[in-house]
Amino acid sequence: MAKGVKPRVKVPKKAAAGGTITIKTLISHKMESGQRKDDDGNVIPRSIINRFTCDFNGENVVDVTLEPAISTNPYFEFEATVPEAGEFKFTWYDDDGSVYETAKKIAIE
Repeated sequence: MAKGVKPRVKVPKKAAAGGTITIKTLISHKMESGQRKDDDGNVIPRSIINRFTCDFNGENVVDVTLEPAISTNPYFEFEATVPEAGEFKFTWYDDDGSVYETAKKIAIE
């Protein structure tokens, strides 16, 4: 598991039924390409976030496959329609097998 990884998400607390909201996500992650060497000349193993998903009440909203050229601390901003109150679940997958998750609830006004 990479050190210092911290997912952050901004989701409005309320939305109109059937309304569209903007969701912003950022995950702090160093993203090692596997091409650099440490001070002793050893290759630093590749460690990147290779996939990001967002589900709402168990239904997929976003599913992104990331490639090695992705920047450090990947940021995503996207829109989602909110048909009902529920929970958004955000998941980031790391090359080393680590999975980082967070969730945010949203109410209908």
